[in-house]
Amino acid sequence: MSRQDRADAVDREMAARLLPDAALQALGRWWSGNTAEFADGTPGAHTVRYTPSRWAQITPWPLALASTSHIGDAEISRAQAASIVADALRREAFREALVAIYVWGKGKRGSPSGSGPASLQKILTAEGLDTALARAVTTLSEHSAEAAYAGLQGLVPGFGPSFYTKFLYFAGKTVPSATGPQPLVLDRVLARRLRSLAQAVGRETGHDPDGSIARWVWRDRNWSPHRYAVYLSFMQAAAGQAAATAAWPSDASPDLLEYALFSASWT
Repeated sequence: MSRQDRADAVDREMAARLLPDAALQALGRWWSGNTAEFADGTPGAHTVRYTPSRWAQITPWPLALASTSHIGDAEISRAQAASIVADALRREAFREALVAIYVWGKGKRGSPSGSGPASLQKILTAEGLDTALARAVTTLSEHSAEAAYAGLQGLVPGFGPSFYTKFLYFAGKTVPSATGPQPLVLDRVLARRLRSLAQAVGRETGHDPDGSIARWVWRDRNWSPHRYAVYLSFMQAAAGQAAATAAWPSDASPDLLEYALFSASWT
């Protein structure tokens, strides 16, 4: 059996088993402590702090963000980021959308010379960025999240999947995927959550006794379009699984599960 065959076998077993009891119990504990904040069943209230002055060199700067001359910190929630992106996409201001997403994604980790503003500046000056972002939105609306992901892979230097899945996620709030699951954020933290689950399944089934297959497919970065599709399908099914329990809201969206898994580990 090839490495890919073994990976496929683990994927099939994960799709059949979904989240283990320990994960469902951890989600229940997370929900009991966060019910008031996310009462609508979405992670829209998920808020991050950022320091606007650290992004002073970035243009175009969305007007809905705090001015870069603002003293101290400001906040941006998922719902606010989604609103900014929706407005930007209506105007085909794709760079504004990307800036808002990047600020939300980096939060206070961004510094003038660090991986936040400096990396974003390089991305914004990349040739063909507007075309790439516009094509991704069109592909999402006409095809699928997997196809949109594939179209962005390796296209813009420095713009990796941890952030272009954020772009697809927020774009999908305005321009839903034509087919298949809606886009979700996939980053290193979430990949490690799925890696942990895949390693347990691989050991139990004998398909991946040493965890090497799980480390390969759920690596920290540069996931294949197929892996992103596997992730979205798993998360959609797992959201339904969680919603069927008494400890999780029955009307919760898959992105609430994404945020909960990001925020709390069951291991």
